[in-house]
Amino acid sequence: MTIGELTSVIAALATDAGLEEQLTDEVLAQDETRDLIVPALTQAFADDLLMPLSWLQETADLLTAKRQMILYGPPGTGKTYLATRLGEALAGPDRTSLVQFHPSYGYEDFIEGFRPRLAENGMIGFDLVPGPFKNAVEAAEKEPDRPYVLVIDEINRANLAKVFGELYFLLEYRNREITLQYSPDEPFKLPKNVFVIGTMNTIDRSVALIDAAMRRRFVFRALAPDRLPVDGLLRRWLEREKLPVLPALLLEEVNRRLNDPDRAVGPSYLMAPNVATRRGLELIWAAEILPLLEDQLYGKLNDIEAEYGLPALLAALGHTLP
Repeated sequence: MTIGELTSVIAALATDAGLEEQLTDEVLAQDETRDLIVPALTQAFADDLLMPLSWLQETADLLTAKRQMILYGPPGTGKTYLATRLGEALAGPDRTSLVQFHPSYGYEDFIEGFRPRLAENGMIGFDLVPGPFKNAVEAAEKEPDRPYVLVIDEINRANLAKVFGELYFLLEYRNREITLQYSPDEPFKLPKNVFVIGTMNTIDRSVALIDAAMRRRFVFRALAPDRLPVDGLLRRWLEREKLPVLPALLLEEVNRRLNDPDRAVGPSYLMAPNVATRRGLELIWAAEILPLLEDQLYGKLNDIEAEYGLPALLAALGHTLP
């Protein structure tokens, strides 16, 4: 005799038998046979982001097909903003969450681990506490026909093999059960409606250094100042805000001189209302753009100000500040 778990398909069996009216909300919530409903992106969404709808929809389609995606590019290209907005468009704000990785982040932080607590007798005890990933899975299981999006900011700043552990298997084999190291008696699976969007700064670490196991489980989407959808984004934003085009000319000149897509400066630094004023532009350049360039070009250029300072760029462009 073979015994199988029917909870995830009992709704479909009951429907085939004409008993759908007797199904409870709890049973329906665990029905994995329902098709996943992923809304199409709208032109209004694309217009708000100032990005081509075709590129955004293709990105959404890739995410839906693979379930895991990494947006990568240099600083200021809007990776985290786009990941969050895309998640909210596909799943809704209440079903989109964000976690940021860092070098000390581990499996116990992301999936589950023991956390100290103070007991009533004053002694220290430990509770098994779920992390953002288990919380996302729990939320996704409540409505299996709707996506749940987990955004992982700066995904390459952590030791991915250490953080994901046995989830490497589940990222490739959805709905297959495994046991987690802290919950060996509770089968765990990753439902099909959990989407993961990671962001990766190409300055911190080359995309090429992501191990093969992770690369096979994710699709990669580049955000670079010299290609769609980021190319021309600052010009489009300035036009929408009815601001002078000079900041876009300055950014284009900087990236032309850098001549390195992985180290280019993204438009987000200059997408601020005060960029239209002399003082505002000078402050952004002195406090954000030049320090970034000094870090990127450390040991390669003796005088950053002479090459990338605001006066030098303005003179090359034949412009003056308002």
